[in-house]
Amino acid sequence: MTKKTYQYRFLARITVEAETPLALHSGGKDLLSDSLVARDVNGLPYLPGSSIAGILRHSLIENDLESLFGYRSIDDGGRGSRIMFTEGKLVGKDGKAVDGLQEIDSFDEFYRHYSEPVIRQHVRINDKGTADDKGKFDEEIVIKGSRFCFEVELISDNPKDEEKFNAVLSKLYSDSIRIGGGSRHGFGAFKVVSCIRKDYDLSIPEQLAAYCAKSSNLSSGLGEGTELIPEVKDGGWTRYSLSLGPDDFFLFGSGMGDDEADMTPVKETWLKWDGTVWSFVEDGILIPASSLKGALVHRTAFWWNKLNGRFAGEGHDDEDNGAVTTLFGDSNGNGESGKVLFSDIITEAKAEEKIMNHVSIDRFTGGAIDGALFSEKATWGRDLEFETEILVKSEALQSEDPTVQKAWEKALDDLCTGFLPLGGGVNRGNGVFTGKWTKEE
Repeated sequence: MTKKTYQYRFLARITVEAETPLALHSGGKDLLSDSLVARDVNGLPYLPGSSIAGILRHSLIENDLESLFGYRSIDDGGRGSRIMFTEGKLVGKDGKAVDGLQEIDSFDEFYRHYSEPVIRQHVRINDKGTADDKGKFDEEIVIKGSRFCFEVELISDNPKDEEKFNAVLSKLYSDSIRIGGGSRHGFGAFKVVSCIRKDYDLSIPEQLAAYCAKSSNLSSGLGEGTELIPEVKDGGWTRYSLSLGPDDFFLFGSGMGDDEADMTPVKETWLKWDGTVWSFVEDGILIPASSLKGALVHRTAFWWNKLNGRFAGEGHDDEDNGAVTTLFGDSNGNGESGKVLFSDIITEAKAEEKIMNHVSIDRFTGGAIDGALFSEKATWGRDLEFETEILVKSEALQSEDPTVQKAWEKALDDLCTGFLPLGGGVNRGNGVFTGKWTKEE
């Protein structure tokens, strides 16, 4: 057996930016949250190397997978992985990765947004489309705009593996790649800010010395390199672009009140970059992708039932809906994941808010129920416009059942013509949106 010397080292230092919040779970919980963000030695969120490796490994075909990531075999003993990943360290206020043990001021204008993380509230929905009993939970997230830096390295005896390495890195530029949890309800979208490539031939003394002198600290300089600008071919997905504008008031509830109203709209702070200059957008308008997804799932199920002549009272199983299982996955049986990717909508737009007072009515007497007065703070959004993209796996739309795509696109029609309101208080006139959608194969 020929001994491997791994003469060549192909290295890339990559900086990515979260385009939606990231759910980087540690598996732990505390008194304030059911799911905590993974943190490094400095108490800052980080990208586990296994998460980065996982999304790239999942995107490769079998031959490249075994060649790069290795395999196990009884016959020949298998082969170890030739590609290595570091953890993704948070890019700090100075534009450099915060790597190594440092003294972090948790009250600093920049780092306080990470010492006091955003908590998202959730409620489990049953097959009837209503809140499930005892289904309330929450989770910490990493805010939109956060940047992380990490390195990927391939060791090889073949100089031609450079092309294969670049092909692997190009997967990170794909819109369909998500990092962390919650990828099917709005979390995990990111973009590559920079990808600096540097190669070493260890048979050349100067390059060997440069490789040995290279620091493993991600905040140190990498030296001269080349920027990777790949040609991205994100095949197999159909892109739906939505442009929606509220007719008047809308309310996506935060689950909490304030000193003015019992129910307030959810808002979220996010990090905005202009090159290396950063600023925080406080209390940005948030339309959770889970709210958009929930409405479209319910309406897609309705249209599929109608197109297939399935009506209430005929003994059909509500969970046995062909369009829902094909597009959005199935929690029973093999537990197939959904084939539709949504993204949270978070903007820096500001809008006027109005307090609406309500009182519960006794349906028997027609009078007010004693002590049932409540108020909500709704957002006035007639001059606002929200844009988002939804990615749908093309194979799901091209299934043997043609009514799947018809039902999905009829649901989009209802959304864009105001027949499918979004958010809370829709029975009181909130959440009517109108707009248009386009499709790109």
